[in-house]
Amino acid sequence: MTTNESSQPPVTHWPLAARVASPKVFYGWYVAGACLVMMYVTVGVSYYGLALFLRPLREEHGWSNAVVSGATGMVFLVSGVAAFAAGPFIDRIGPRRFLAAGITLTAIGAAAVGFINQIWQLFAVYAVLAVAYGLGAVIPVSTLMSRWFIQNRAKAMMVSSTGVSLGGATLVPIGAVLIEHGGLRLAAPVLGLVVFVVAMPVLLLVVAASPADMGLQPDGGFVATRRSRIDPASQYRTWSRAQALRTGRFWAAVIAFFLALGAQTSVLIYQLSFLQEPDKLGSRSAAALAVTATTIGSTLARVAVSMFADRLDKRVMAMGLFLLQAFAIGAYLVVHQPFLIYGAALLFGFTVGNVYLAQSLLIGELFGLVSFATVFGMVALASQIGSGLSLIVIGRLVDTHGYTVPFIVLAVFDVVAAATVLLARVPLSARQKFPPPEPAQDQTNQPR
Repeated sequence: MTTNESSQPPVTHWPLAARVASPKVFYGWYVAGACLVMMYVTVGVSYYGLALFLRPLREEHGWSNAVVSGATGMVFLVSGVAAFAAGPFIDRIGPRRFLAAGITLTAIGAAAVGFINQIWQLFAVYAVLAVAYGLGAVIPVSTLMSRWFIQNRAKAMMVSSTGVSLGGATLVPIGAVLIEHGGLRLAAPVLGLVVFVVAMPVLLLVVAASPADMGLQPDGGFVATRRSRIDPASQYRTWSRAQALRTGRFWAAVIAFFLALGAQTSVLIYQLSFLQEPDKLGSRSAAALAVTATTIGSTLARVAVSMFADRLDKRVMAMGLFLLQAFAIGAYLVVHQPFLIYGAALLFGFTVGNVYLAQSLLIGELFGLVSFATVFGMVALASQIGSGLSLIVIGRLVDTHGYTVPFIVLAVFDVVAAATVLLARVPLSARQKFPPPEPAQDQTNQPR
């Protein structure tokens, strides 16, 4: 055995896909691609599906906007609690089991939407979707990317999160067509089946919980450079919840994303319904194309941002996204020509996904990879509470005031968030040194 090999951790899990993957490519990129596919169907259905289901549930059952939006808001509240509870366990036992649970529950919950007849069933089914999202979506995937990558973390998260945008771009129009032909009773079970048959094989065949399980190191051997903003030693500090709660940077991040993601989620959920109004696009199919424009903008902007995000101050990056989001929300209110509406949708899309990307990157930079899920679970809980409360409040405002007042409120949320996120910085006195594992000099995807 060489010195190189003895410095590497022992192999404990070797996915089947690794046996055929090119050893010239760091295996973390295959894991990122697998996460893209899983997020494509799971979040594409459980997140964008909420907007797709909103109007048909109201029309098919005669329920008020407040009832359906209340159930939708509950999804974000419950998913936040689930993510908060799961965070330390994800750090301890790895994200694969939680991804499996999330995939299964998303498939069951989505399919069950087509058979809802009573309000209590709506809340019960949405609770299943909420737990699925909390256990098997952003937190375990972000944890995977934070474990596999340090120097290229933004690029890896871009790859994995692009699946969300692709899901919105393709599954929403497909779901809209299915609803037109067979209502929710056809569309929901089909979408649920797609989730399971696509995501579960990818998880089982491709994903390893960490590079250490395969005898590898993050990035294939992380070496700090002048262009990197991350101190590699600080990435290996262990944080307890109590320690994170005592830092000002934690609360600045919590408040900023509480407001910004509350605004973003409310617009995404109401976008499809809002754009079907007679003074906007006037039909479900035309509005669905606007959602597609949003997801196209999200994909393009995420690729562009990820190219330099690893070298950016994540606070400034988030501030810019929040202000752009506020501008796009205002544009939705003042434009009426179809091509301008699609332009506003595209502009809003530049922030969708990138706000979640900024959140993950900022928490990873502030608190490292060892306790990422533990800290991120608390931030996600606050963000999901913000999304849920925002949906409930906005739903009532839409019922009483139409869309103008609620959208103005959401734009103000973004402006306040932009000012707050700048306070989420690490003081120099807090940069404690924790030695990382010794990186290997030459790592391939070959088992030892």
